[in-house]
Amino acid sequence: MRLFRIYFPPSVPALLASEIVLMFFCYVLAVILVVDFDPEIFLLYDGGLGRIGLMVAAMLTGLHFQDLYTNLRIRSKLLLVQQFCLVIGAAFLLQALLSYSKSSWVLPRWIMLIGSLCALVLLPAWRILYGRLVTSALAARRVLFLGTSPVAVDIARRFATRPELGMTCIGFVDDPQEPDDPLPDVPLLGPTAELHRIVAETNPDLIVVGLAERRQRLPMSALLDLRFSGIPIQEAAVAFENAFSRVCTRELRPSQLIFSSELGPQPGTARLQSVYSFALALLIALLTAPLLLLIAVLVKLTSAGPVFHRQLRVGLHGATFVLYKFRSMYADAEEKTGAVWASREDPRITPVGRILRRLRIDELPQLFNVLRGEMSIVGPRPERPEFVETLTREIPFYRQRHCVKPGITGWAQINHKYGDSLEDTIIKLEYDLYYIKNLAPALDAYIILNTLKVMLLARGAQ
Repeated sequence: MRLFRIYFPPSVPALLASEIVLMFFCYVLAVILVVDFDPEIFLLYDGGLGRIGLMVAAMLTGLHFQDLYTNLRIRSKLLLVQQFCLVIGAAFLLQALLSYSKSSWVLPRWIMLIGSLCALVLLPAWRILYGRLVTSALAARRVLFLGTSPVAVDIARRFATRPELGMTCIGFVDDPQEPDDPLPDVPLLGPTAELHRIVAETNPDLIVVGLAERRQRLPMSALLDLRFSGIPIQEAAVAFENAFSRVCTRELRPSQLIFSSELGPQPGTARLQSVYSFALALLIALLTAPLLLLIAVLVKLTSAGPVFHRQLRVGLHGATFVLYKFRSMYADAEEKTGAVWASREDPRITPVGRILRRLRIDELPQLFNVLRGEMSIVGPRPERPEFVETLTREIPFYRQRHCVKPGITGWAQINHKYGDSLEDTIIKLEYDLYYIKNLAPALDAYIILNTLKVMLLARGAQ
């Protein structure tokens, strides 16, 4: 399924729908057990369903913050119960806060207690059952890999560790001299010359072509026959993008970008993004004005130097601009080191700056870059010219990330940790290229919502 321009396995929305029904069931059951009059009066005429809906929304938000809809694999039953306890505890706290302002939105005490106890028992049990039965039943799409390239192996590993994707690797087809090793628990079924026989014996639902070297090795005639027989065939690059939600630069060829009909950004979409980015930046700046003033005072009082850190960055079409941040490092931080990436426990960062970075609020002054039209709320993060020059030489397609405005947050920032290595930069570039290819308001909204989670949980900052 594709929602927000992102591929979601069908098991995720199915689980979400089933848990919403189960949550409503728990609290409706509590109403039936507690009230000493017709439950319909409370549910339909006294706002009971609305109060339960508010409670369910709070619990769903908590489950989202616990990443329980990101990876459905249960590593520990005890941890799962603890996560549900945290979610229900946060919902209780919300109810307590509402009782001070709008009592008509609060569930009665005993309905809240009995419904939550019921949810604490049923929801983890349903998760475990869903993981064992439903997810395994959905993982019925059998995938055969033609080739054992590193990309094909990465995809097979992804299918093995993420059963909710609904894919099962049944084996590899490749010639014996192929040096790349497949997964230890997935068999090498035979050479490419026997593709017809292997397909007849294994009956795959999908064939993924991931040969390390295709020249004079790709069985074009056999693949053509199989495709006309009704078996879908994908290139490894397409399967990688669907599984990882990022573009695979190892398999990417310039012709794929040149002739792609879906490659963004479309001019109309880019103009629309500029409009809602400006409006959102103005709204956030007005709402956070007191916080901005407080941070400015703290930065000024706790270390010598200016409040704002000004830095030259590369923006749209390679043009440079001055990016603003709250200063989180000592004023002379780069006099001896020059331009280097920040690292964990970086001694150049001030105590207040460490808190600002952890909460990601040192980036708030970039709202003024958005208002000036130099950035968007969402987009690839802008890099310094010193780094861009080097990375453009070393990483293919790096220059193409500058075809859209840089952003305060981005697809790479919510999916990958802060990295200070070339490998991390390549992975972030793959996420950036996926974002550029799928740029749309729906994807921006999804990224903004997940950025709030990253900020509140202080993930990945350095």
